[in-house]
Amino acid sequence: MALSESTAPPLPRTPLRAWAAVCSVTLGIFTIVTAEILPIGLLPLIGDDFALTPGRTGWLMTIPGLVAAVAAPIVTVTTRRLDRRSMLAALLAVLALSDALAAAAEAYWLELAARVLVGLVIGGFWSIGAGLAVRLVPPHAVARATAMIFAAVPLGSVLGVPAGTLLGEAAGWRTAFATLGLLTLVSFGALLVLAPPLPPVDVTRLGVLRDVLRKRQTKQAMVVTAMIVLAHFGTYTYVTPLLLDVTGVASEQVGVLLLVYGVAGFAGNALAGAGISRDLRATFVAACGLLAVATVLLPIVGRSTPLAVGLLVVWGLAYGAVPACSMSLFARVAPQAREAMTVVFTSTFQAMLSTGALLGGLVVDLVSVPAVMICGGLLAAAALTALLRWER
Repeated sequence: MALSESTAPPLPRTPLRAWAAVCSVTLGIFTIVTAEILPIGLLPLIGDDFALTPGRTGWLMTIPGLVAAVAAPIVTVTTRRLDRRSMLAALLAVLALSDALAAAAEAYWLELAARVLVGLVIGGFWSIGAGLAVRLVPPHAVARATAMIFAAVPLGSVLGVPAGTLLGEAAGWRTAFATLGLLTLVSFGALLVLAPPLPPVDVTRLGVLRDVLRKRQTKQAMVVTAMIVLAHFGTYTYVTPLLLDVTGVASEQVGVLLLVYGVAGFAGNALAGAGISRDLRATFVAACGLLAVATVLLPIVGRSTPLAVGLLVVWGLAYGAVPACSMSLFARVAPQAREAMTVVFTSTFQAMLSTGALLGGLVVDLVSVPAVMICGGLLAAAALTALLRWER
């Protein structure tokens, strides 16, 4: 029987070259995560340029997630005969093209077209790249390599979005996208130079996906993930308007506050690693509870800058744990089909990311930014309740 993607032995390589390959995949995911969430910090600037409401501008967060949710299973299944390094490099080339289009677009529909390309890249790269550690490093180092690859997610919040926001404030939001495009080209070259050829092996087929989707616990994991991701991105997408209009911070301070949030998120990701090994459900419950408290209280007591910053730290700590907790929840349902569960996780996560941004925008335009924060907090509390009822 052919080896699966998740169990194929790594090619013989020196430790230095093996870890360099892991770093190239991590850099690729970092550019993708940054590209996906960069509009959050630039939302008012982009909206002003195209004369759009915050809700309409929020479509820039909606489109990639919807496309990625569909692309994840399709790309994973249809490209199973292609070399994985070549496939990932091709996706990074598409991402660089989307960044260039976003920087140059003179019409909003072109901006949305660029975001469609981002969604295609997210769905393909995540589903293939997230499980490659086992093919790049020796077995004893797989856990560390996987942790390094997933560290790219909070790093996108810690470094990517704040840096892009500060650059956008100083030199224009188009400059932020153009700069990200250059970094993506660097990532493209690094992957081709540092990663080894990764010949195709027997990867996920539609039958495997159908089998894992039939499991009751898979459905439970999808429901919990859907609620907490919907709660987070329905609110976080509009955190910049909240800070500007409710807290009353100056526009040049937004990037700094997002940096504070990102650092807290990185810390939350690190704490989650230790918590998950002891009690996954308790860790996930704590993350949902803290997220609920932070989002509900922000519009109420967040008119004070120090209190708003404190709640952003709590929010960052909470959400920093969510991706690792959610992915672990899926992985424990079917450990023998990790790649298939990664596909389900990616599709669920991205579908709810986009839906959250869309529904949050509707609430913002029809009611207010504070209203969407309270709605998100209530939904996070519902996710907590669902976790408490989870069958071990």
